[in-house]
Amino acid sequence: MRAIFLIAWREYAENAKTKGFWIGLFLFPIIIFASIFVQRILDDATPTRNYVLVDQSGEYADVIRAAMENRHQADILEALGEYQAKYSKVKTEAEMPDFESMPAVDQEAMAERFASGFGSKLGSMLKDGGLEQVLAQMAPLLVDDRPEFEEPKLRFREVPLPDGMAAELGLDELSTELKPFLKGSQSVMVDGESEELFAAVLIPANIGELISDPGSLQGLQAAMSGAGSRSGIQYWATNLADKDLKSRVKSSVIAELHRKEYLARGMDSDAVAAVEDLDVPFADLNPNKAVGKEEVSMADVLRQWAPVGFVYLLWVGIFTISQMLLNNTIEEKSNRIIEVLLSSVTPGELMMGKLAGIAGVGLTMIGVWMGSLVTILKLSAGPEAEFPTMLWEVLRTSGLIPAFMVYFILGYLLYSALFLAIGSVCNTIKEAQNLMGPVMLIMMVPLITMMFIPKDPNGTLARILSWIPLYTPFTMMNRAAAHPPMIDTVGTLILLIVFTGFVMWMVGRIFRIGILRTGQPPKIMELLRWVRSS
Repeated sequence: MRAIFLIAWREYAENAKTKGFWIGLFLFPIIIFASIFVQRILDDATPTRNYVLVDQSGEYADVIRAAMENRHQADILEALGEYQAKYSKVKTEAEMPDFESMPAVDQEAMAERFASGFGSKLGSMLKDGGLEQVLAQMAPLLVDDRPEFEEPKLRFREVPLPDGMAAELGLDELSTELKPFLKGSQSVMVDGESEELFAAVLIPANIGELISDPGSLQGLQAAMSGAGSRSGIQYWATNLADKDLKSRVKSSVIAELHRKEYLARGMDSDAVAAVEDLDVPFADLNPNKAVGKEEVSMADVLRQWAPVGFVYLLWVGIFTISQMLLNNTIEEKSNRIIEVLLSSVTPGELMMGKLAGIAGVGLTMIGVWMGSLVTILKLSAGPEAEFPTMLWEVLRTSGLIPAFMVYFILGYLLYSALFLAIGSVCNTIKEAQNLMGPVMLIMMVPLITMMFIPKDPNGTLARILSWIPLYTPFTMMNRAAAHPPMIDTVGTLILLIVFTGFVMWMVGRIFRIGILRTGQPPKIMELLRWVRSS
């Protein structure tokens, strides 16, 4: 045992001294911190997008402008809520949202509905001095040393056409003249400053003639052929990722189109709008929860998907330290250090010492990663940081962290043994890469199925993969929040332990012979003979 401990300590110390170890150690907390805090900074740093709007029909420009203004007013209301929560004089536990009882909702759909309906009505209160009145009413409830409320900047801003460009031009000619501005080679003037043009929305004069029913033969043919799209509303932009402006314009135009159609058919558009605003409660219920608490909460949704992050972390951790073990073994073998070590210890002690030492490195990395994750979530928890608060509560109460540690250790022993066997029979990294191909293909399966397993955690595919020991750590970790059957939880764990022990026994026999072997790597049949040898 003393020899194994000394080798393990040597392996740990050698790897802990490398720059890569320290970079990997601190890179993960930085990424977590950035994902939580920097996202908002990046959103704030995103410049206001400038666009031109040319409506030759004269029917939709005002509607689009009203929709854009309503959405901005909704953003102001959201910012006011965050401002009040952050600088409120009274901060009690009652202010903390109860995520276990908070119903799961589609946040994006709710935000869109808020902006187009309820938000626009409340947002109109903020115009013409209404914002100052709201802030004055909030003032007694806020701390005295608070900063001034900063109104969110416009997400999108309409700007006039560049000088010398007429809106009456044909759309083809107009788009040709706008291309240099859209490409960034020329700039538009906004309040005396040179600005980039983000997009152009061009509505033809005959847009009313292009409206078709997708259920009709004509509409079906147009949809299948894609014909006529250039003759409709044109949205010009080089940024293909940010579709927010396009979706806002499209939804506002369609809403106005529907309103006009109601009027044309003799229907009261306001009454129709009132009917469309009607909603009905729709509850998601989980039969696995206690009686009276069956409603699916925001915490339940996050708990269902949280294991995906652990699976990815498990994969990265196992692959990183197994690769580290492989490289160390090949380097020591090629430098003849192995021969010196084997003059003092047995091959079995050397193998176990290497596994234990690199395992210590891996546990240190994972421990720092998990500790930093918990610390960052605790520091960021609060009413103004709902998602980190929710995630922290899920991690604290779900038992995912203990399950992660168990599957990490077993997964590491299993895969590191395979990598150690490869390293013991190869003399160079190039030779090892040829043998690593099948192992890498095996390890790709958990990544491919990572997002599918939570959707059907107790389905046929998930259960089959759970009973394949090479995939058990990843699949069972992914199923941890779905309460898999006890036979799967206990049975796969026992099978994984037995299979890992068997693999380590086989690798021990291969390592004993292969570690001092030179020349070409052995064939499969030769490896089998090594395993069968006494």
